[in-house]
Amino acid sequence: MAGGPIAAGGGVGSNNPKNKLAGILMVSFAAFGGILFGYDTGTISGITAMHDFLRLFGHLVEGTTDTYAITSSQQSLVTSILSAGTFFGALFGSPLGDLLGRRGGIFVACLVFSFGVAMQTGCHTFAVFVVGRVFAGLGVGIVSTLIPMYLSECSPKWIRGAVVSGYQWAITIGLLLASVINNATKDRDDHSSWRIPTGIQLIWAFILTVGMLWLPESPRYLIKRGADADAARALSRLTTLPVEDPEIEMELNDIRANLKEEQELGESGYLDCFKPSHNKILLRTLSGIFIQAWQQLTGINFIFYYGTAFFANSGIKDPFLTQVATNIVNVFMTLPGMWGVEHFGRRTLLIWGAAWMCMCEFLIAIIGVTISVTNSSGQKALVALVCLYIAAFASTWGPIAWVITGEIFPLNVRAKAMSLSVASNWLWNFGIGYATPYLVNTGPGNAGLQSKVFFIWGSTCACCVIFSYFCIPETKGLSLEQIDLLYQNSNPITSVRYREELLANDVHFSERHAQGGKEERHSDEKVAEKV
Repeated sequence: MAGGPIAAGGGVGSNNPKNKLAGILMVSFAAFGGILFGYDTGTISGITAMHDFLRLFGHLVEGTTDTYAITSSQQSLVTSILSAGTFFGALFGSPLGDLLGRRGGIFVACLVFSFGVAMQTGCHTFAVFVVGRVFAGLGVGIVSTLIPMYLSECSPKWIRGAVVSGYQWAITIGLLLASVINNATKDRDDHSSWRIPTGIQLIWAFILTVGMLWLPESPRYLIKRGADADAARALSRLTTLPVEDPEIEMELNDIRANLKEEQELGESGYLDCFKPSHNKILLRTLSGIFIQAWQQLTGINFIFYYGTAFFANSGIKDPFLTQVATNIVNVFMTLPGMWGVEHFGRRTLLIWGAAWMCMCEFLIAIIGVTISVTNSSGQKALVALVCLYIAAFASTWGPIAWVITGEIFPLNVRAKAMSLSVASNWLWNFGIGYATPYLVNTGPGNAGLQSKVFFIWGSTCACCVIFSYFCIPETKGLSLEQIDLLYQNSNPITSVRYREELLANDVHFSERHAQGGKEERHSDEKVAEKV
């Protein structure tokens, strides 16, 4: 419920003001990994429109002396192949996260990503550039699984949504940096025009690697590995509370009790993510997979992958500068989303955000098919509507999809279920990235939809409204262990009221688990009856 209570008693250290800033800043640095994702995604839009890139890898346009182009198949391949790599990277994120830890997996991801960037920067053939993007994609895919997982497991519950949203904010900053640097180098008439924006990615990987050296491992991961003493020290660093503080022990007890209940059901594999159970793991897995799919089907990456070409074909005089403007909107409108996710809730913002995007996209499609490219007023309206659409995405579906996938899964299958969800994001990213040139471009073998493609995105946003209403519960202010109770004893539609009961009674998972047997079920039923 909008404006509902924030967790009674807060998270670990939440009632001690000095603990807030230190823990939040420490955990939030990991969100920097989103820059790898956003920058790599955003830079390719400008690179494939640069003269030297087209001259080196493309063909001379018939009837011209110095105009070069790449084919729709080349454009599809170079844009979407990153997503193919990230799909497998996201799946690799699960075993890496469980084997090496969340931090160890991130270090491996940075190494693989840097290798791919180096291949792209130094290449002279289109094939090597494509292979380099595959390796970069593997690294980005691992990061996109492990960073939200690390943020969710290490953040205080009262601000977890905002902290995980910081990952999406970093993605938008990466997109903005890519468009600014592309705009700065686009007029160079040599290889540096595209090699500079490509090579700069090595700096982002270096910063993330060095920064993660100073961060502790996830306490929940350490508990899962049986390293209780290390978990206590890690939690102490994250909260600046002494290791022996009662709040530290209470948090660790919650994690232990939650993990013990899951382990009593047996060892979990990927198939267990799809088995119906008392804690609705099947619903949770499918919700994670589909929320990431619907995030891509809002059509947002059409703007960031092909925005430069789209604006140019629509008659915009400076498409590169317009792309910078849309990225600025994306960055700054993510900030209200980071605030709103802890004040209005996840479910509410998802529903209203999808409705707003639906309206904007249908208007873009209608205007696009009714005005000419020479109508300056119509072009300004088109750009304004695109900015409003991006603003709605940036403040709702952009960050909240990552928040949801980071917090709805139980610890025993979290790495596996998250990897499946993030892999879904990249699978749809690949499909949309590959198909869009054929849908939008004119000429033989292409659908030639151009701006009419927004009728498709508008329709998918309408589906996002329906999905959010029936499948996504309200989890604002709950610990990861309390979210288990929410799923066990309510459904998405009744979750708002049940969440309020959990917060009002300050129910801890360890206390519930300690009751056992009939008393445990009676406690659940008592809260459920109030709903």
